[in-house]
Amino acid sequence: MKDTNAQFADALSMCREIFVKKLYDYGASWRILRPCSLTDQIFIKAKRIRSLETKGCAKVNEGILPEFIAIVNYGIIGLIQLELGYADTVDINPDDALKMYDSYAYASETLMKAKNHDYDEAWRSMRINSYTDMILSKVQRTKQIEDHNGETTVSEGIDANYMDMINYAVFGIIKLTE
Repeated sequence: MKDTNAQFADALSMCREIFVKKLYDYGASWRILRPCSLTDQIFIKAKRIRSLETKGCAKVNEGILPEFIAIVNYGIIGLIQLELGYADTVDINPDDALKMYDSYAYASETLMKAKNHDYDEAWRSMRINSYTDMILSKVQRTKQIEDHNGETTVSEGIDANYMDMINYAVFGIIKLTE
Protein backbone atom coordinates (compact mmCIF):
# COMPACT_ATOMS: atom_id res chain seq x y z
CA MET A 1 0.00 0.00 0.00
CA LYS A 2 1.24 3.46 -0.87
CA ASP A 3 1.97 5.85 1.97
CA THR A 4 -0.21 8.89 1.40
CA ASN A 5 1.56 10.95 4.05
CA ALA A 6 4.98 10.39 2.46
CA GLN A 7 3.67 11.01 -1.04
CA PHE A 8 1.91 14.18 0.11
CA ALA A 9 5.10 15.42 1.78
CA ASP A 10 7.11 14.67 -1.39
CA ALA A 11 4.61 16.56 -3.56
CA LEU A 12 4.63 19.55 -1.19
CA SER A 13 8.43 19.47 -1.24
CA MET A 14 8.36 19.68 -5.04
CA CYS A 15 6.02 22.70 -4.82
CA ARG A 16 8.18 24.35 -2.16
CA GLU A 17 11.28 23.94 -4.33
CA ILE A 18 9.57 25.86 -7.16
CA PHE A 19 8.31 28.48 -4.70
CA VAL A 20 11.86 29.02 -3.37
CA LYS A 21 13.26 29.42 -6.89
CA LYS A 22 10.57 31.89 -7.88
CA LEU A 23 11.03 33.74 -4.59
CA TYR A 24 14.69 34.11 -5.53
CA ASP A 25 13.87 35.26 -9.09
CA TYR A 26 10.98 37.63 -8.29
CA GLY A 27 11.08 38.26 -4.57
CA ALA A 28 7.69 38.37 -2.89
CA SER A 29 6.20 40.39 -5.76
CA TRP A 30 2.95 38.51 -5.12
CA ARG A 31 2.43 40.69 -2.02
CA ILE A 32 0.65 43.26 -4.21
CA LEU A 33 -2.01 40.74 -5.26
CA ARG A 34 -5.38 40.84 -3.59
CA PRO A 35 -6.88 37.46 -2.73
CA CYS A 36 -9.43 37.76 -5.55
CA SER A 37 -6.55 38.05 -8.04
CA LEU A 38 -5.03 34.88 -6.61
CA THR A 39 -8.37 33.13 -6.96
CA ASP A 40 -8.35 34.16 -10.62
CA GLN A 41 -4.78 32.86 -11.03
CA ILE A 42 -5.88 29.49 -9.67
CA PHE A 43 -8.87 29.63 -12.04
CA ILE A 44 -6.57 30.22 -15.03
CA LYS A 45 -4.34 27.29 -14.06
CA ALA A 46 -7.29 24.93 -13.49
CA LYS A 47 -8.92 25.99 -16.78
CA ARG A 48 -5.67 25.24 -18.61
CA ILE A 49 -5.50 21.81 -16.99
CA ARG A 50 -9.09 21.13 -18.04
CA SER A 51 -8.34 22.34 -21.56
CA LEU A 52 -5.32 20.04 -21.81
CA GLU A 53 -7.32 17.12 -20.40
CA THR A 54 -10.07 17.73 -22.96
CA LYS A 55 -7.90 18.46 -26.01
CA GLY A 56 -5.19 15.94 -25.21
CA CYS A 57 -2.40 18.19 -26.44
CA ALA A 58 -0.71 21.49 -25.65
CA LYS A 59 0.58 24.24 -27.93
CA VAL A 60 2.71 25.67 -25.09
CA ASN A 61 5.40 23.24 -23.98
CA GLU A 62 4.22 22.93 -20.38
CA GLY A 63 2.13 20.05 -19.17
CA ILE A 64 -0.43 19.52 -16.45
CA LEU A 65 2.02 18.85 -13.61
CA PRO A 66 3.43 22.41 -13.49
CA GLU A 67 -0.11 23.77 -13.39
CA PHE A 68 -1.01 21.65 -10.35
CA ILE A 69 2.21 22.86 -8.70
CA ALA A 70 1.21 26.45 -9.46
CA ILE A 71 -2.24 25.88 -7.92
CA VAL A 72 -0.60 24.67 -4.71
CA ASN A 73 1.70 27.66 -4.59
CA TYR A 74 -0.96 30.23 -5.46
CA GLY A 75 -3.27 28.65 -2.88
CA ILE A 76 -0.63 29.01 -0.18
CA ILE A 77 0.09 32.57 -1.29
CA GLY A 78 -3.66 33.21 -1.07
CA LEU A 79 -3.69 32.02 2.53
CA ILE A 80 -0.75 34.30 3.32
CA GLN A 81 -2.53 37.23 1.72
CA LEU A 82 -5.71 36.51 3.68
CA GLU A 83 -3.65 36.72 6.87
CA LEU A 84 -1.49 39.73 6.00
CA GLY A 85 -3.68 41.61 3.57
CA TYR A 86 -2.19 42.84 0.33
CA ALA A 87 0.52 45.51 0.16
CA ASP A 88 1.49 48.22 -2.31
CA THR A 89 5.11 47.11 -2.25
CA VAL A 90 7.10 44.02 -1.36
CA ASP A 91 7.10 44.22 2.42
CA ILE A 92 8.28 40.76 3.41
CA ASN A 93 11.73 39.24 3.17
CA PRO A 94 12.25 35.81 1.61
CA ASP A 95 12.92 34.09 4.95
CA ASP A 96 9.65 35.32 6.48
CA ALA A 97 7.75 34.49 3.28
CA LEU A 98 9.13 30.95 3.39
CA LYS A 99 8.21 30.54 7.06
CA MET A 100 4.63 31.54 6.25
CA TYR A 101 4.63 29.23 3.23
CA ASP A 102 5.75 26.33 5.41
CA SER A 103 3.14 27.12 8.04
CA TYR A 104 0.28 27.03 5.53
CA ALA A 105 1.67 23.96 3.77
CA TYR A 106 1.69 22.23 7.15
CA ALA A 107 -1.89 23.38 7.87
CA SER A 108 -3.03 22.03 4.50
CA GLU A 109 -1.26 18.73 5.13
CA THR A 110 -2.87 18.46 8.58
CA LEU A 111 -6.30 19.04 7.02
CA MET A 112 -5.59 16.39 4.38
CA LYS A 113 -4.67 13.86 7.06
CA ALA A 114 -7.90 14.50 8.97
CA LYS A 115 -10.07 14.30 5.85
CA ASN A 116 -8.16 11.32 4.50
CA HIS A 117 -8.90 9.50 7.76
CA ASP A 118 -12.60 10.27 7.50
CA TYR A 119 -12.91 9.56 3.76
CA ASP A 120 -10.75 6.38 3.77
CA GLU A 121 -8.43 7.49 0.95
CA ALA A 122 -11.32 7.98 -1.48
CA TRP A 123 -9.09 10.35 -3.49
CA ARG A 124 -7.10 7.35 -4.72
CA SER A 125 -10.14 6.07 -6.62
CA MET A 126 -10.83 9.43 -8.24
CA ARG A 127 -9.67 10.41 -11.70
CA ILE A 128 -7.25 13.30 -12.14
CA ASN A 129 -9.85 15.21 -14.13
CA SER A 130 -12.15 15.02 -11.10
CA TYR A 131 -9.51 16.88 -9.08
CA THR A 132 -9.52 19.54 -11.81
CA ASP A 133 -13.31 19.83 -11.67
CA MET A 134 -13.30 19.99 -7.88
CA ILE A 135 -10.73 22.79 -7.98
CA LEU A 136 -12.83 24.69 -10.52
CA SER A 137 -15.90 24.22 -8.30
CA LYS A 138 -13.97 25.50 -5.27
CA VAL A 139 -12.84 28.51 -7.33
CA GLN A 140 -16.46 29.33 -8.18
CA ARG A 141 -17.44 29.02 -4.52
CA THR A 142 -14.54 31.25 -3.52
CA LYS A 143 -15.50 33.89 -6.10
CA GLN A 144 -19.04 33.90 -4.72
CA ILE A 145 -17.76 34.34 -1.16
CA GLU A 146 -15.42 37.11 -2.34
CA ASP A 147 -18.38 38.81 -4.01
CA HIS A 148 -20.07 38.70 -0.57
CA ASN A 149 -17.05 40.39 1.02
CA GLY A 150 -15.87 37.13 2.57
CA GLU A 151 -19.06 36.53 4.51
CA THR A 152 -20.95 33.23 4.54
CA THR A 153 -24.08 32.08 6.33
CA VAL A 154 -23.33 28.37 6.79
CA SER A 155 -20.39 27.60 4.52
CA GLU A 156 -16.68 27.42 5.13
CA GLY A 157 -14.70 30.53 4.25
CA ILE A 158 -12.19 31.42 1.60
CA ASP A 159 -9.31 29.91 3.58
CA ALA A 160 -10.96 26.48 3.73
CA ASN A 161 -11.62 26.58 0.00
CA TYR A 162 -7.98 27.49 -0.71
CA MET A 163 -6.86 24.56 1.43
CA ASP A 164 -9.16 22.20 -0.44
CA MET A 165 -7.79 23.48 -3.77
CA ILE A 166 -4.26 22.94 -2.50
CA ASN A 167 -5.06 19.40 -1.41
CA TYR A 168 -6.79 18.41 -4.66
CA ALA A 169 -3.82 19.81 -6.58
CA VAL A 170 -1.42 17.79 -4.41
CA PHE A 171 -3.47 14.66 -5.15
CA GLY A 172 -3.09 15.47 -8.85
CA ILE A 173 0.67 15.81 -8.41
CA ILE A 174 0.81 12.47 -6.61
CA LYS A 175 -1.18 10.69 -9.32
CA LEU A 176 0.90 12.25 -12.11
CA THR A 177 4.20 11.28 -10.46
CA GLU A 178 3.32 7.73 -9.35
